[in-house]
Formats: sequence, structure tokens, C-alpha cells
Amino acid sequence: MGITIILILFLAVISSVVFFAKPKEIPYQVVFNKPKVNINFSILDSVRFNELEPFTEMEIQFSYSALAEAGKVVTGLISAPSMDDAREILKSLDLTVISIEEVQTGRENPFTPYFQIIGPDQE
Repeated sequence: MGITIILILFLAVISSVVFFAKPKEIPYQVVFNKPKVNINFSILDSVRFNELEPFTEMEIQFSYSALAEAGKVVTGLISAPSMDDAREILKSLDLTVISIEEVQTGRENPFTPYFQIIGPDQE
């Protein structure tokens, strides 16, 4: 019984020392490890790099109405980088431009459904 009490007191002292001990303060150091980067510029001289083609300018869609040679009014859509380029394309097709305007893409409210179910009382 005495050995058990001594063992419990010994464990209580050790655990109180461990649990209630304050940790040592460690000095804060900022260490910057500079990465070693090697850039291979020889790719700029390669054949595959020289064969790359630049991106074309983004085209805008236009709706037009034009007068054909036979006096017939033609309407449609055309894609071109600018309105002037669209006019030039139409002129190259031998069309006289009556009106041309940019097509507005998207919707005012993107959360409205594309379809609407109409009930018998809403007809």
C-alpha cells in the first residue's frame, strides 16, 4: 500500500511538472531560401517556336442588311474585328451596306430560364 501511494505521488509530481511547465521561447527568425532558377532562352531560337502563329484579333458579330447587285435586300450576320472591317468584307462581296450594327451577346438577367412554362390560366 505504501509503495502504491509513493508511486502515485511520484507520478502526480512528474505530471504536474510536465503539464504546468511553460515552453521555452524560441527566437523568431525569418529565413529566405532563394530558389535556384535557370531560364533556358535557347527555346527562342528553336524551329518550333519560330513556326508559332500569333493570335488573330477577336471578332465581333454584326447584323447587316445590304443591297445586292440585282436590287435584292440581303440580311444576315457577319463576324469581323471591327465595324469598318465588316463593311470592307461586305463591299468585297459586292454588297451595298444599308445598315450594320453590333449584335449584343448574352442576356440582361442571366438567371432567367430559357423556357417558361405557361399554365392554362396564363394563356
